[in-house]
Amino acid sequence: MKVAVLGTGNGGLAVAYEWADQGHEVALYARPEFDEQITAVRERGGITSQGALEGFAKIATATTDIAEAMAGAEVVFVVGPAYATPPLAADAGPHLREGMTVVVCPGSCVGSLAFKEAAGLDLHDETVVVGETSTLPYAVRATGEAEIRIFHRFDTGFFAAAAPRSATPKLLEVMQSVWPHTEKAESIFQTTLQNGNPVIHPAVTLLNAALIDRTHGDFTFYEEGVTPASGRLMEAVDHERQAIAKAIGVSILSEPELGVQQGYMTEANYTTGYSKAPGFLGIMAQNSLDNRYLTEDVGYTMVFFTDLARSLDVATPVMDAVIQIASIVLEHDYRAEGARTMQNMGLAGLGTEELRGF
Repeated sequence: MKVAVLGTGNGGLAVAYEWADQGHEVALYARPEFDEQITAVRERGGITSQGALEGFAKIATATTDIAEAMAGAEVVFVVGPAYATPPLAADAGPHLREGMTVVVCPGSCVGSLAFKEAAGLDLHDETVVVGETSTLPYAVRATGEAEIRIFHRFDTGFFAAAAPRSATPKLLEVMQSVWPHTEKAESIFQTTLQNGNPVIHPAVTLLNAALIDRTHGDFTFYEEGVTPASGRLMEAVDHERQAIAKAIGVSILSEPELGVQQGYMTEANYTTGYSKAPGFLGIMAQNSLDNRYLTEDVGYTMVFFTDLARSLDVATPVMDAVIQIASIVLEHDYRAEGARTMQNMGLAGLGTEELRGF
């Protein structure tokens, strides 16, 4: 198949590497302002991976020309943080064709709906299959120009759904050609709510804020950053997340249960489960509080979680407090900004049964 990967961060490079390594013709796209991120891929003709996946994969095209990247593409991956989805979708929109499959990986928080809105597609349009995943199937970091290290690639606990969910079988047929472990999610609310990043990252970041400020992240995020106190905050956030899932009628695993299933962790608890997790060993903290662990996981996902909760009459006092504290720490009112809400995702006014049926 011809595959276009939009986004050249760690995840985009990993997706491009594996799909190319499995024999697909891959075009890698970066927006023009990020041309330097793919110059080396273009010059070397591909990507080198070490770790869980090893080797060199040829990338057919590395470009900042969206028309070139999308030409003939059957599958399009949109890979990046939540705030990257709308601009990449706006770039891709004019080049979408009937029969294409678009995968927002990871979906972060209803990323499929964010893509449709920015690309100019109706929420119920199925001429282009648009879906999302619960997470990336890798723990990956760039180690050099056109080089990545995949610390962990998991074969379970990877969920996907299309919007609307009637298109999910087509989505899975495409994804399972390379990722056979992809599991069918009940809906995009399962993929969205199964995203564990807002459970882990904000709690550990905020309770280590002084250390991050003072050392610029010179400590291991999980091994040193996770303590009984941060574990209790993670657990409280997770309980609220599970209450939202129950109210909307989807099944999700607790964050430590999922970590064990995915092979990151060996203990299903909120403290040593993370601090001793084989899949997280050696991962350093971010060098600044102004980082996606707050800007994305609070500013986008947790704000959306709480907005969805209000529509379901579910109380979220802990998440509300985390949003408020993060807003104070970063001097940025994330609630007022409303980067991703029920309103701007086209879901406002839908009742519980309508949401369950989407």
